[in-house]
Amino acid sequence: MGSTRRTAIAIGAFFLLTHITSIASMVLYGPVLSSTDYGSYLAGDGASGKALFGALLEVVLSLAIVGTGVAFFPVVRRINEGMALGYAALRTLEAGVIAVGVTPLVAAVALAQGTGTTGNAGLIQALAAIHNWTFIVGPGLICPANTAVLAAVLLRSGLVPRIIPILGLVGAPLVFAVNVWQLFALTPQAPSSFSLAVVPIFAWEVSLALYLIIRGFRGAAVAKSRSTQPAMAR
Repeated sequence: MGSTRRTAIAIGAFFLLTHITSIASMVLYGPVLSSTDYGSYLAGDGASGKALFGALLEVVLSLAIVGTGVAFFPVVRRINEGMALGYAALRTLEAGVIAVGVTPLVAAVALAQGTGTTGNAGLIQALAAIHNWTFIVGPGLICPANTAVLAAVLLRSGLVPRIIPILGLVGAPLVFAVNVWQLFALTPQAPSSFSLAVVPIFAWEVSLALYLIIRGFRGAAVAKSRSTQPAMAR
């Protein structure tokens, strides 16, 4: 198995891991973040354990996001070094914002479990709200930006079938627009009618991951990118 094939499998695995951890974390502490009384919910039996495990999964999510940027860098660099740096930087920024949001959630659990909710209800709610807003900024606004960068490179290079990056180029502005709406509406909860907006970008990431794991990058496109690399370096 060649290094390019191993890289493709690694990238696909990282993308799948981001979906597994993000979905699992929201299942675990979704009720906490949607509750109107965070403190009382967190003080309940088992709720704090689920929230903490969800926070751990978000840390793993952050690491997997960085992994996609690092693993894709040498591949994209052959096409466009500036785009490669941009994608890696944006993925790292997205991961950093998510990781920052984990800390106030853990602090909210500690307050609810350590001192109870009396006198701390407002602070606990504020800490949970910080987590909600970091998720809007990270996956909501920064992720569409790095998606557009990567999809544009993949569409130009032909490393994967055209339909895959087209899904990314369609989905990125939709997700960005929904989260801009949430930002200016001052609500971290999007209307249920907006849920369809995430379908193209979800399909982009899953189809890209599966294609890279099963098929890898297209051989002809890889050879072409390697042949043009010296000229680009000059």
